[in-house]
Formats: sequence, structure tokens, C-alpha cells
Amino acid sequence: MEVKKYEDVHFVDSTRAVWNYSFFSEDDIRNFQQGTHYRLYNLFGSHEIEVLGKKGYYFAVWAPNATAVSLIGNFNDWNPSSHPLFVRLDKSGIWEGFIPGLPKGEVYKYHIDGFKGVKTDKGDPYANFWEKRPHTASITWDLNYTWQDGDWMANRGHHNSLEAPCSIYEVHLASWMRPNKHDEESYNTYDQLRELMVPYVKEMGFTHVEFMPVMEHPFDGSWGYQGTGYFAPTSRYGDPQSFMKLVSAFHEAGIGVILDWVPSHFPYDAHGLFMFDGANTYEYADMRKGFHPDWNSYVFNYKRGEVKSFLISSARFWFDKFHIDGIRVDAVSSMLKLNYSRTHGQWEPNEYGGDGNIEAIGFIKDLNETIYRDFHDIQTIAEEATDWPGVSRPTFQNGLGFGMKWMMGWMHDTLDYFKMDPIYRRHYQNKFSFSMMYYYDENFLLPLSHDEVVHGKSPMIFKMPGDEWQKFANLRTLYTYMFTHPGGKLLFMGNEFADTNEWNYKSELQWDLLKFDAHRLMKDCVRDLNLLLRNEPAMYENQFNIYGFEWVDLNHPAECVVAYRRKGKDPANDLLIILNLTPVVRHDWKVFTYGKAEWREIFNSDDKRYWGTGNVFNPEIHTRSLDKNDNMYEINVHLPPLGAIVLK
Repeated sequence: MEVKKYEDVHFVDSTRAVWNYSFFSEDDIRNFQQGTHYRLYNLFGSHEIEVLGKKGYYFAVWAPNATAVSLIGNFNDWNPSSHPLFVRLDKSGIWEGFIPGLPKGEVYKYHIDGFKGVKTDKGDPYANFWEKRPHTASITWDLNYTWQDGDWMANRGHHNSLEAPCSIYEVHLASWMRPNKHDEESYNTYDQLRELMVPYVKEMGFTHVEFMPVMEHPFDGSWGYQGTGYFAPTSRYGDPQSFMKLVSAFHEAGIGVILDWVPSHFPYDAHGLFMFDGANTYEYADMRKGFHPDWNSYVFNYKRGEVKSFLISSARFWFDKFHIDGIRVDAVSSMLKLNYSRTHGQWEPNEYGGDGNIEAIGFIKDLNETIYRDFHDIQTIAEEATDWPGVSRPTFQNGLGFGMKWMMGWMHDTLDYFKMDPIYRRHYQNKFSFSMMYYYDENFLLPLSHDEVVHGKSPMIFKMPGDEWQKFANLRTLYTYMFTHPGGKLLFMGNEFADTNEWNYKSELQWDLLKFDAHRLMKDCVRDLNLLLRNEPAMYENQFNIYGFEWVDLNHPAECVVAYRRKGKDPANDLLIILNLTPVVRHDWKVFTYGKAEWREIFNSDDKRYWGTGNVFNPEIHTRSLDKNDNMYEINVHLPPLGAIVLK
């Protein structure tokens, strides 16, 4: 059935500066208000159309507390009285209209006569393109693009599966590399990043990249986590099509793209969502729920249907229009808990007397159900640090519905353990092995993220104890442990070559360190761990179930030697991992395990290729049958100092 245009049914008064026009049906309004409209980006914002033979732009904005809304920009000398929008008569609070002759690339804002006479000039919450900060206007644009990633999109379910290798390179686009590292205003464009970053990530063997927020944001120091443009890639590096080209290039190289997405809070910038029409439109009016004490920002009102529709539409938009493969949802803990970072008297229990934000929980479940319904071959990942149950379990099992959850406990325990002088590690083996006690509660992703190398926490290499050689040996062993532990992996940029500075968003990674063997060969070690992960099915086929891991030896805490087995679907692919967590060489170390009489060393973190000693390795591995009925064997190996070996 052909959908009739507005002008086929309604009279359009073409004598005014703004023509009456609408994209909205009654169903659209009802779903928007009920929190069940997830394609709002097709209706709100600015859209280039033709009406009565005239090209121009249609605008629509939600400002329910306004008494008048007009469009202002260079085209009318920012005059609030020249282009008033029409308010819908259905009490939806939507203001709209068509402006003929307005070209693509025109800057604009909404001038809002708001609650109690408050006047605000706001950017478009649904804009696809914004001026580069410090300018704050939205820009009329389109999202036309011819994608080149058909092969990836047809097969990405295989790449993004929970039974596929998952190794994520976490990137802050501005500070990964700059044209001038001493100038924080110096940015590589999306096109330059396409030329520089795609081949690097491919060479390093990562399966995915994760971009810290690319959504438009005013303040560089927020790293993107306080956003104003939920439907726009930041203009710091170029236009939306250039960002599409970057995503497509990663896909063409066989690499998935995950975006950080922040539905938890937003800043108070004058052009943003805060007090949008002079009242608390997007945020809770009760500041015990609406103000975020940690970040001096404001919390979305998840109870309001229009806000819920806005947020889920934003998440869906990036999958729909930008072909992304996943979102990592930031600060989920702060959304779930009414008392997050609040003390007694600063929060009010929910209707059942508990501390859970029932509206936020409902929003998160609807978000995940919607995204997985419409894009079954992607992943949603929760950055969630509490013991909230079922974060990565389906909603029909009373979970929140995420695909994976960051394993913050593993990160903290592992770093605490590796920071210790090896002489004390014998007393803390439980801290090292504790992760497997709760590993099966969730689909866990192991993060060594940007949060661990800022604010005085020191870079990864300087968390390690000992002299220079020992620091690098410790770090190689830590990475080997991470890559051979079940679950997805995430490594922040610079960690792969042991950057010696804390991350500084104003500069760039210390690429000049690669002229030193220790750093260049550390990078090679991480590359080979990525290749090991990709090439060995035992590392990923059962990474989220009880069949994929087994402790082999936890009986030597005094020597700090641990051994475990990684198991795929075919026992022939099993791997044996042995870690020697002190600087003492262990010759003729015996490990008892079952099933296979022949083993060979396929990875050694002490290899000269990685700046190791290269003195302790296993060209031949002797095994001895102990019990033919039980198929038990004694394996005799040499263990390098502060080293890890992988046997197959």
C-alpha cells in the first residue's frame, strides 16, 4: 500500500517562512509517549525533503513545556521571530515545520520560549552533525552513503558470536596518534585514521576495536562520556560519511567495531539536554535521582516514555545507520542503583523499599530485547561493577539481557596480585585463582581498560615489580594469563607495547618507544597472543561454559606455579597453560594430566622474540604414562622465570 505524503492529504500553506508539515502518524505519537518507538531518528531532527516541488528541510523537536519554538541560524541572522515552528494539537509537545530552500550544511538551533518564560537556545537532540567545539550549533545534513562491507555484514554473526574469539582494542580516537603530539587541537581525521589505524589493528590480530565515545560532546576532558549529540559522530574528525567509511574499512579488514554508549547521564552545557525547555524534560525533576554526584551531571528520566524512546532509538541508530557490531554501555551500576554514590538521606527507596531503580532496570531490559531482536548478530556489553545478578543473562531468565559483562573483579584481583613482589605471591594464590569461583555467573569480558592507566594509577609496565627485565617479564606473563583465561579480552591502546606514560588525552601514545627492543617485542608478544587466540579453538569455543576450563595444578602455592587446561569441542585441540610466577627457573617440572601422551610447546612468553631470555624452553616434552585405565600422564617441562608456556 502506497503511503500518502502529508501534502496529499493536508493543505500546506506555502505563503509563510515555515510551512506546516508533519512526518508523524497517530501510532508514532502513541509509541513515542509509551516508550516503545525505537526509530525516532527517522522523524525527529532535520530531514531533507521536497514539498510541492521545493527542496528544503523538515524539522521536528520535542519541547513539551514550551509556549513557542522557532528555528534560528545564519540563514535568518539568528532572529527568533522569523521562522516559528508549528505545535502539534495532540498535546504531544512536538514542534515541527518545513523550511523551503534551506541547504545542506546550514547551522541551526531551536529558540525555545520555555517554562515560566525561560528562553533557551538549544542544539538539536536528534542532529546527525554538529559544529566542531567550541561552537555549539547543529548542522543540516544527510546520512546517504554506499557501504562496501557487504561480506562482513552477511557473515558478522560468526565474528560476533559468543563462540568466536573476542579480543578488543580499546581506543580514544584523538590521542591514539596526532599529526602533532604537542598540540591538543591537532586531530587526525576519520580518513587519516582509516589509513593509519585499520592496518595497525589488523596487523596486531585484534578481532574488534572499541571506540571511547564518538558521539558529539563539548568537553575533551570528559573523553566523550558527557555527550550532547546522541545521533551524531563527533565533528572533531570529519563528517558522518567519513566515520561510515572508517567503520566500513574495519569491516573490510575483518575487524568488528564496538562503540561506547552513555545512557546514564549528560552534562549541563547550555546547548544540550539539561532543562531543555526551561524544565526537567530529559532528566528526573527530583535531584535525588536526577543529579549525578560523581560526574556533576544529570540522570535521564527512565520513567518518561519519550525519554526511553529517545535513548533506545539512539542505540538502535548506530546499528542501523553506521553498521556497528556492538555497544559497550557505560556506568550501568549507576543506573541500576538509586543509592549509587549517595549516602543516607540523599536517595529514596523504590516502591518496594529497595535500592534498585525499577524504571532503569525496565529500560535496560527493553533496550537489550530491542537491539537483539532487530540485530541478532551483534553484542551489547555492560560496564557493571557490582554483584547484580544476571547482567548477561536473557530477560526471559530474569536477567538484564546483555551479551557480556566486564569482569571488574578479575581485573582488580589480577592487578593486585601482579603488583606484588613475587616473594609474597605464595600467600595470595587464592586472589589469583578466585575468578573461576564466580566465572560462570556471567558471560565475562576481561578488561585492562583506560581506567587502569589514568589518575595516578600508573601505566601497566610500572605496576609490575622488579627491575626492568622483570617488569617486562611480569607483564608478558600477565597478558598470557589474560589471553588464556576464559572470556573475551579488552586491552587499552598503548598497553600492547608497554607505554611508560599514563594515558594523556591531550597528547598521543608514545610511539617513539617502538625503537627500543623491549617495547617493540612486547608488541610482537601481544600480536602473537592474539593470533594464538584466533587460531586455537580451545581458547574460544567453550569460553563461556563449564566445558572450556579446568584447573590442572593449584597444589604448589609456595613455588607460585599454576597450571590449567583450555578445552574446545574436540579434545585433540586441548591446550595446557603453565605459569611460573616467580623469577626462579623450574627445570624438570612435573605436571599430571590426562588424555594426551604427546605435547609440544606452541607459545613461550620468555622467547627471545619477546625480549625474554630464550634460555628456558621445551623443544621436546617427555611424558610418562601413569595409569592406562585412567589415561593419566606425567608431563616433564622446563619453566622460564616469570614466564608462561602454552602446550598443545
